[in-house]
Amino acid sequence: MMLPSRVRVLIANESVDFRKSFDGLCGVVREALGEDPLSAALFVFRNRRGDQIRILWWDRNGFALWMKRLERGTFPFPKHSGAKGTLSSVELATLLEGAVVAKPVAY
Repeated sequence: MMLPSRVRVLIANESVDFRKSFDGLCGVVREALGEDPLSAALFVFRNRRGDQIRILWWDRNGFALWMKRLERGTFPFPKHSGAKGTLSSVELATLLEGAVVAKPVAY
């Protein structure tokens, strides 16, 4: 998945019921994350087991929904305080590969 380096990526800290589709995920973006689903951001969600990810994105004329399921293991979601966290496009690509996303420590 090739993403522009400046894309805003928001990740939901709580798992989401994946029976939700476009409208249900838009509701989570508005209510739980406090964001506008029509922004240019990517919204990343995981299921309860952590073996699936969905990414919701508004592309100016409609929503796109990407899904990925692991056959073994779980996605190592980074820990954030609050309802949401942010990732860079590189960190999102790392997460989608199943690798741990580590935030750099400030000195």
